[in-house]
Amino acid sequence: MELRHLHYFIAVAEELHFSRAAQRLHISQPPLSQQIRSLEDELGVKLFERTKRQVQLTEAGKVFLERSIGVLAQLEQAIEVTQRIGRGEVGRLAIGFVDSAMYTLLPEILRVFRAQFPAVELRLHELTTAQQIQALHHKQVDIGIVRSAISEPGLSVECFLPESLVLALPETHPLSAQTQLSLSTLASESFILFPAKLGPLFYEQIMNMCQQAGFRPKVAQEAVQMQTIVGLVAAGLGIAIVPASLQNFHRSGVIYRPLQEQTPKTGLYLAW
Repeated sequence: MELRHLHYFIAVAEELHFSRAAQRLHISQPPLSQQIRSLEDELGVKLFERTKRQVQLTEAGKVFLERSIGVLAQLEQAIEVTQRIGRGEVGRLAIGFVDSAMYTLLPEILRVFRAQFPAVELRLHELTTAQQIQALHHKQVDIGIVRSAISEPGLSVECFLPESLVLALPETHPLSAQTQLSLSTLASESFILFPAKLGPLFYEQIMNMCQQAGFRPKVAQEAVQMQTIVGLVAAGLGIAIVPASLQNFHRSGVIYRPLQEQTPKTGLYLAW
C-alpha cells in the first residue's frame, strides 16, 4: 500500500463516482478502478458497493475513509513542522549574553524575534564572555552575545554594535564638574574593574589605556556584572571605564564623562 492508494480511495469515496474521481486525479478511469481493486485485495475487504447506477461506501469503507483522511492530515502536519524547523521557525534557541547587552539592542532584538518566530522557544543565559566560549564549545548555547572580538578556534564572531568607552564617576567626585577628562588625571584614583580571567580582552584594553597614559590602575574592587560595577561607583568605592551603552542604565549617584584620549573600540559581538 502506498500513499497514492489513499489519495485514490479518498477521491472515489468523496465523489462516489469513478469517472469524476479520475478527472479530479487527472488519470484515466481504468487504472483508477484497478488501483481500488488492488487496495481492496490487500485489505481483504470490500470498500465500495458498485452497481451500474451508483457507488456506495461499505461500513468498512466508511471507517477506512475516516482513518485515511486522518493519516494524510498527520502526514501533512509532519511535513509542515519539518519544513518550519528547517527554516528555523520552530524549535529552541539558546542564547548566551553579557549583562551589558541588555542596555543596548538586545531587548529590541528579542521583541522582534518573538514577533517573527512565536513558535521558537527562547532560552536566555546571562554569562560572561569566557563562560559563553565554554558554553558554545559544549553546545549549551547556540549563539552568544559577547564583549570583545574573541579569537577562539572553532568559533566565528561578528560585531553588530561597535561602541566607545567612557568614564563612570561618583556624582560627588571632584572631577565630576569637568565635561571631558584625560586618563592621566586619574592615576591616583581607585578603579573598579571586570575580572581579567572572565573578560581578558576587555580587561587588557583598560590596562593598556592606563599604561599608555603613564600609570597602572590601582584596583579597589572587581565585579562580574556591569550593573554591579556601576553600583559600586555610585557607592563611592572607585571609578570605572565602561562601555558607552552603560549610560542607558540610569543609576542615581553616577555620572559619565568621555575621555580625551582616543579609546579602543569595544562592542557587542555575535559568536557561534
